[in-house]
This record gives sequence, structure tokens and C-alpha cells, in this order.
Amino acid sequence: MPKHKTKSYRHKNRFSAKSYQRAVKTLRLKPGADARLKKIFASIGVPSHRPFKPDSFQRKAIKAIQQTDCLVTAPTGAGKTWIALQAIQRILNKQKRAWYACPLKALSNAKLTEFSNIFGADQVGILTGDRKENPDAPLIVGTTEILRNQLYDAMHRGQTVDTHLVVLDEAHFLGDPDRGVVWEEIMIYLPARVALLMLSATIGNAHQIANWLESNRQQKCIVVVETKRPVPLFPLFLHPTGTLLPLLSRRKDPGGNKLDKKIVSYLSSKKKDALRASGKLPPLGQIIRVMRKYNLLPAIFFLKSRSDCDQALEQCGDPNPSIKRGSPHLSQRIQMLTAHSALLAKHRQRRYLEHLAIGAHHSGQLPAWKLVIEKLMSEGLLDAVFATSTVAAGVNFPARTVIFLNSDRFNGAEFLPLTATEFHQMTGRAGRRGMDNIGFALAVPGKFLDIRWIAKLINSPPTDVLSQIKINFSMVLNLLLSHSPDQIQELLRMSFASHLVKQSASRKQKVKNQSTADDLWQDFLRHLAVLQAAGYVSYEGQLTADGQWASQLRVDQPLLIGEGFRKSAIPTDDPAILAALIASFVYERSDDSRLSRTHPSVTLVAAFHKLKKELTPFAKFMAHHGFAAKILAFKPVMTVFAWASGKPWEQVCHWGGIEEGDLAMLIVRTADNLRHIRGLRHVFPQAAAAADRAIKLILRDPITEDMRR
Repeated sequence: MPKHKTKSYRHKNRFSAKSYQRAVKTLRLKPGADARLKKIFASIGVPSHRPFKPDSFQRKAIKAIQQTDCLVTAPTGAGKTWIALQAIQRILNKQKRAWYACPLKALSNAKLTEFSNIFGADQVGILTGDRKENPDAPLIVGTTEILRNQLYDAMHRGQTVDTHLVVLDEAHFLGDPDRGVVWEEIMIYLPARVALLMLSATIGNAHQIANWLESNRQQKCIVVVETKRPVPLFPLFLHPTGTLLPLLSRRKDPGGNKLDKKIVSYLSSKKKDALRASGKLPPLGQIIRVMRKYNLLPAIFFLKSRSDCDQALEQCGDPNPSIKRGSPHLSQRIQMLTAHSALLAKHRQRRYLEHLAIGAHHSGQLPAWKLVIEKLMSEGLLDAVFATSTVAAGVNFPARTVIFLNSDRFNGAEFLPLTATEFHQMTGRAGRRGMDNIGFALAVPGKFLDIRWIAKLINSPPTDVLSQIKINFSMVLNLLLSHSPDQIQELLRMSFASHLVKQSASRKQKVKNQSTADDLWQDFLRHLAVLQAAGYVSYEGQLTADGQWASQLRVDQPLLIGEGFRKSAIPTDDPAILAALIASFVYERSDDSRLSRTHPSVTLVAAFHKLKKELTPFAKFMAHHGFAAKILAFKPVMTVFAWASGKPWEQVCHWGGIEEGDLAMLIVRTADNLRHIRGLRHVFPQAAAAADRAIKLILRDPITEDMRR
């Protein structure tokens, strides 16, 4: 699929400004439906209860994992977790151990609850960094980073990891630009004696991944593919008049993506109406009214930004307490879910939940509040949720209808068209298994929706997963704990990236942005040279004493933090200042805007300036070797210091100018870094003790609320 520049792509479907302004002033949707939809809408309902009977792909997967490795690729909601449950039960019956690895801490927490109810609380433990409970249980649920770190430790000790089955949930994260390297490392380092069960959304090159694993692990990897959705999907189009139309033509079409003739007519019209003005949302309250009439709720509206999600609530009308859209049970359930936290109980968006049965869900919100939204939606108590596309991955968030207002997605740098895999993950939320006979995907025309692109994606095959492996200093230090440089070169030859390049070379094809083993090796040598020059690795390729403890800093900036300790630039007598300074290594934004508070702590300012001064020579050293050193910002330092000093949550958010979700993530990641410092008690006992106290200061309500439930 071609990648478009932000400007040219988003201009492609632009309606005239006058058309949008006219639409906003005069538009009143009149609910209607094309006569051809009568039969489709008649099928809406709850399927009759039937005794559970596993599908053929589930039976095939269970048989496969009993013999060897297995990769299951199937649509969202198809029943992949059931396969894992059967495989885990078989392992537990043999008095052996299993590991269930998740991409998200929230998903790990949910799986802990689910598996504890199934296998018994004494049989399940959790390891996510935030939580360490029952770590000796036969079944461990945790994040992939924790599992990767356990593999590092096992290789260092010359032992094998203490498990007999590893389940990698959301295995398509192998292709995630930021975290895919962790999945790939696990697949490379995991001993062949440990059975590997991978559960994935539909991906285009499952057999290619299996072939790579077979070449490394010297055993068969059986691929089980299911392409049929558990609930059929029907695509719709909302005409600006308020009439629902079938999106695709029912005529035979080889690609199955030909637009309905009425939509073609609409697109070709020179004076077509629009549903929203430039920069504004369509009349979402009226759209919900149309959907309510035809029994298409609950729905997930996929919007382009956090601010759009929040503004959507306001646009749906006044949450008048005398008018309640939700069920009588909704208010009671909200009360129950928020009773433990004063912050949640008085959340600014609670009135929309309670009186309009709608909510907003995005990364700018508190994890605990997002969990409330997720629970209410999964229990069928909400009519609509306005969310960014991130909700499509890894969260149990089903609906009857998903609604697209944009055909692109912001990747952190620019807007790019949705890929087939992204689109299928989003539409995977449409149609709740056991609750819906049919699910719907509704396209709402507007400035940033390419209707033809959406039509093309509906029947497009999933995209391929490509390797995202990259060398970093933490990886090099940890591999040198147990391998010589020559042995590491052999490991890099086992990468998925190298496998893809070899295959493409044999087929005389090109694979974009994939590194060969030689490329990875040269990058490894670049990192190694810096570590040797800095005294973390000897010129014989062995870790020095500093390299030994620095390898335990499995964080994004191990060398900068390491240098801070080597230079005694990180104070260890004040846990609040320690937490604040570590936050500067975690903060990812480039902005360091002035804060509203005018009298910061003199001690904190002095500590921050000392840290920057002591690290400046090392930053120049890194730059000389071609590595950009992180610029330390004062904004996160001041904000986390205020929180660690006991200031109220609302005040810290307002004063720091950071959204709740971003601040929560900053604090959680700061705590992760502090845990690694706490692990250095044998080298820096005072720092470790301060880190332990700092963690307790910053992990308090509301940060810990989602961890407790």
C-alpha cells in the first residue's frame, strides 16, 4: 500500500469550506434506511444459546501444541484464548509450569482475574513490573518485557527458564515499530524444549514466521489459520441526509469492494452535502439517534485525536439528570466501580456516562477511568464510546457497530492511510460473539474519509509482519552477560530480519527496511565500541564491574543513568528528588515549557543542574560516536517532584500542563526505572533504598487503582 505524505493525503477528499459551513448551520439528520437493508436489519439480535463446541481451527491448534510449536492466526473474537486455556490446563495437569505473555499491563491484569477464576488463585501469579504476586505459581501471567528479562537472567546463570509452555498473546506485535524487538528476542532466546504457542490477529505472512522459527528451533511450527469472522460483518454508509445505505454493491465483483451505485452517485455529485465543517465533528448526537432507531447500538466511534473524543461528549447534548439514556443498572454500576476512588467518583466526564450512556476512551485519560469505561462497555451498559484507534488492540472492547470518520491514522509523526491489518483490528470489535448475530462497520463521509479506500480494505488480505529488531545498549550489555561477541554474531544471524532478507534474495525480491545479519552486526559493533570506550566492556569483549551492574538497568537510558551514578550526580538522600530526576530520563516529549509555578524547590533545581552538568561531557562523547544523547527536560522533573511531595492529583495535572493519562504513564515508567535501580542494592545500597521509598511515594491513588482490580 502506498504511503502518502500527510498534506497531500489529507487534502484528497476535502469538501469546500462553504459546503461544510452550510451543512453545520442547516443539517438535521432524518433517520432513514435503504429498503435493501430491511432483510439485513431483520437479522439483528442475540443468537440462540448452544452448547459450546470448539471450531475446527481450535481443535487443530490443540492437537498441534501437544506435539510442537503452533502459530494461530484468527480474527478478533474468534476464540484464540480458549486454545491457550486448554494448552495451559494440560501443562498444569502434568504438574508443570506455563507462562502467558501479554503486550499490555492492563491485559495482564485482566488475564490474572480470568485465569484465577478458572484455575484457582493459588495456581496463578503475575509479573508486570507494577505487580509481583505469587511468582512461584505454576502459571505466570506477565508482560513480554518481563519474560524477555527472565530469559536474559537464565542465559546469564547458564540455566534454562523454568517453564514448559510459553503463550505469546497478540503475537503480531512482532511487527510493532517500538516493541516488536522484544517479541523477536523472546522467539530467538527461548529454548526449543519450551513449547511455544503464538496467538495472533490475522497476518499475511504467518507461514514465513513459522519457517523462520523452524530454522532456529529445529522443530516444526504448525500454522493454524482461521479467516472466518465469528460474527459476520456488514458495511454501511451514512448519507448526509441521515439515510443508511449499503456500502458495497451486491453485484459480483472479483475484489468484492465495488461501491454501491448510490454512493458512487453521491461521490460524483458536484454539490454533495457534508456532515461536518472543516475542523469540526459531525452531529454525533444525531448519528447516535439514527443508529438507535435501527438497533445498531452499542457503537465505537473511531476518532482521530484525544480532543475529538472529549469534544464528542459535549456535542452529544446536555447530560440532564432528568433524562437518562442508560439502563437503571448503569448508575448503580458506575457507583460501584468508582466508590473506591474520590477522583473517579467525581470525574468530569461521569455525567455523560450516567445520563447519556456515552463515554470517551483514549490514552490521555487515567488508566483507572479507562478501565471503568471498558467494564461498562463490555457489560453492554453504554450506547457509544468515542475512542482513538489504539483501543482496537489488546482490549476486550466489543460493540455491535464500529464507525469510521477517518481512513487514516496518526503514527506519531504523520497521518498515513489505515493498513488492512489496522482496519481488521478495528472492525474486529464489531459484533459480539454470543451477543450479536451480525456486526456493522459504518462509514461517515467527511473531510478525512476516503470512502474508496475503506471499501478496498474491507476484503483486503492482512498485511505482512516485518522484523523490527534493532540494537540497543541494554541488549548488548545483557547479551554480553552470557555470550562472547562471536556468539552474539551467530544470534543476530537468527533474527527474523536476516531470515526475510535471505528469503527475498533467493526469490530476487526486495524487502523494505530490513536489516541483514551483517547490518545488525555492524550496529552491534558500534554500540560495543561505545561501551568499551566508556569502560563498561573490556577490549576483550567482557563486561567490566560497571558493565555487570549496568546490565541490570533494563531501561531506555541505561548509560545515562549509569553515568549519573558513576559521577555521583544522582542524589540518594531524598527519594522525591530521586524520582523527579529519573522522570527526566523517561519523558519522551521535546517540549519543556515554563510551568505555572514560579518558586520551584531550590534543592531540586540545584540537583537538576548538577545532573545536566555532569552528564554533558558524556552526551558529547555519545554524539562523537554517532549516538544522540537524550536532552533532559525540567518539566517532568518539577511535575513528578510535586506528585512525590504529596500534592493533590488535580493540582499536579493542572500545574504541570500534562494530561492525566500522560502523567500516569510518566509516573508508571518512572517507577519501572526506579525498580531497576532498587535492584542494584549490592552496588548502590543507598540509592536502592531511596528508590524503594520513591516508588512508594509516586505509586498511590489514582495511579494504582487499575492495578488493584
